[in-house]
Amino acid sequence: MNNSIRKFLVEEDGITALEYGILACIVAAALVAVFLPQLKTLYGTLMTQLTTAVTSAASAS
Repeated sequence: MNNSIRKFLVEEDGITALEYGILACIVAAALVAVFLPQLKTLYGTLMTQLTTAVTSAASAS
């Protein structure tokens, strides 16, 4: 049992995937931080247009 636990702790295959995951999170956070005002405008415009489309479709039927 101790031998298999030691072998598991020495195993490094999952570390690379974890590092790439952390790097992807850092890049995503940096992009959001840089483009936050533009993202707010984009999603605000999108939601306004979707709300208008749903409202007009509901009133037409």
